[in-house]
Amino acid sequence: MSYLNIIAPLHARKDNKRVGRGIGSGKGKTCGRGHKGQKARAGGFHKVGFEGGQMPIQRRLPKFGFTSRKQLRSDELRSGVLNTLGDEIITLDLLKAKGLIRSKIRYLKVFNQGDITRPVKLKGIRVAASVKEMIEKVGGSVE
Repeated sequence: MSYLNIIAPLHARKDNKRVGRGIGSGKGKTCGRGHKGQKARAGGFHKVGFEGGQMPIQRRLPKFGFTSRKQLRSDELRSGVLNTLGDEIITLDLLKAKGLIRSKIRYLKVFNQGDITRPVKLKGIRVAASVKEMIEKVGGSVE
């Protein structure tokens, strides 16, 4: 409907459904509510997830936490640990072999906790900006 006080493009607002105006209208008799039952009645409202008194599915299923799948493949390492390794070039494979990280780890980041006293060369390992400074200061490098 368009009135002068509601100026809008034609059919921008849908007309209300006129139900209960005879069987020929297609929405007569039961007015689109089917036959009997709670939903056919006036005020026949029930909560979302309500199953007629049966224990709802969200209460029947067990609760469980969240485990990030990303977390299974990434890890962190303290910068102080790099001193304990006897190798010059440090890679993911070396750290896995030494047992410092799990075998499924693909991404590793070294964060600043502990001093680096000897030159090391990191390959394929991400580092915090402060750790990169520390490594370069003692003569090491990050690739």
